[in-house]
Amino acid sequence: MSEYILVTGCGGFIGFHLCKKLIEDGYKAIGIDNINAYYDTKLKKKRLEILSQTSLKKNNWEFFKIDLLDKNSLLKIFLEYKPSIVINLAAQAGVRYSLENPEAYINTNIHGFFNILECCKFSKVKSLLYASSSSVYGGNTKIPFSEDDSVNHPVSLYAATKRSNELMAHSYSHLYGIPCTGIRFFTVYGPLGRPDMAPMIFADAIINKKTLKIFNYGKMSRSFTYIDDVTNILMKLIKKPATLDESFDTKKPNSSSSWCPNRILNIGNENAIGLLNFINMLEEEIGTEAIKDFDSLKKGDVVNTQSENKNLNKWIGTYPKTSLREGIKIFVNWYKNY
Repeated sequence: MSEYILVTGCGGFIGFHLCKKLIEDGYKAIGIDNINAYYDTKLKKKRLEILSQTSLKKNNWEFFKIDLLDKNSLLKIFLEYKPSIVINLAAQAGVRYSLENPEAYINTNIHGFFNILECCKFSKVKSLLYASSSSVYGGNTKIPFSEDDSVNHPVSLYAATKRSNELMAHSYSHLYGIPCTGIRFFTVYGPLGRPDMAPMIFADAIINKKTLKIFNYGKMSRSFTYIDDVTNILMKLIKKPATLDESFDTKKPNSSSSWCPNRILNIGNENAIGLLNFINMLEEEIGTEAIKDFDSLKKGDVVNTQSENKNLNKWIGTYPKTSLREGIKIFVNWYKNY
């Protein structure tokens, strides 16, 4: 396959798994990551090492340590490789950290994404996929969350930056005809996952017999989504760029499509699970009971999330779904070895 696919945030959890799949399937992939220290860089470097090893025989992988704020370096990559598809997974992640360091979110998630959009405009890419988040649903209490719901009440700056990305992408899609697909991820977990995410925090506490702080007294639920399902969906979306919605009604606009080639899609497990039930499944798999410390809800946290995948299923068809019990088993086996 002669055309390049560029993935930003390739040292991150989802970016790594996607790049590994691209390399294995014979695509020519370019990875960009600034390897920041938001969490242990050893894990990011381990992921990048695996990607290099995976591509040894195929010679279809290039990595560049670049920050999204470095627009000149980004442009050089776009000029040299002329990627036809761009997948922007680079972001300053984390809801609670956005309370401590809000500037990092504005820099990377707003200014950095603007640079990506400008490069896509300059290169006339065939498709831009970018990471949004289920956090954009904010204070909504209607469950499950649909892409057609209003998302104008974020409860964290992180969520606000992700919603901003969706609006920025729409404007570039309208002005320059760039097919843009925004992906609202719901609590992705699996091997080589993020240490700041609940599954890793919970597993670490249970295995090492540390006190596990449980917020909102456990009265929360999440659409825990296994990484292989996410990767399979992204591979399908790569082959199906956003198109304009011919039935779009500007008098009664919905939020998931447009008159321009712009789409927004949920990617999440439709079967949400209560936090205490999730912890119980981890306890059963690990064979140890958690030491629980219950606490109040923290600023920026969303109480319940549940993904509605009607639009996704309509767009790409059905896809394999990993059961939570199967996913937890694979995850725990990996974590014990790690």
